[in-house]
Amino acid sequence: MAADLEKIVDELGALSVLEAAELVSLLEEKWGVSAAAPVAVAAAGGGGGEEAAAEKTEFDVVIKETGPKKIDVIKAIRQLTSLGLKESKELAETAGSKILTEVGKDAAADAKEKLEAAGAVVEIA
Repeated sequence: MAADLEKIVDELGALSVLEAAELVSLLEEKWGVSAAAPVAVAAAGGGGGEEAAAEKTEFDVVIKETGPKKIDVIKAIRQLTSLGLKESKELAETAGSKILTEVGKDAAADAKEKLEAAGAVVEIA
């Protein structure tokens, strides 16, 4: 059994960022769960939802819409993430894609500014 687990770990380690995100979506759909649920429960149980929200230190940068300058948005994504052209293009074309996850407030604001300058509609979550 341990050999099987090692094989699974090796295969998961070989996934690209987009493949890993797709895997998460498939597992959420198949099992009827959300990967974000444990985080929300932990934050709410830690001393009140309002207080936890006020002390949030990690943010996700989500692209809502690419806008008219898709190439500029792809370039900005590549600069922010170090992803390849194909992966950056797929993120730019998929509304709701997380460009950066669990980054500091300054990094999230900087990324939002760069993506919006390229023409994208961005949300910090």
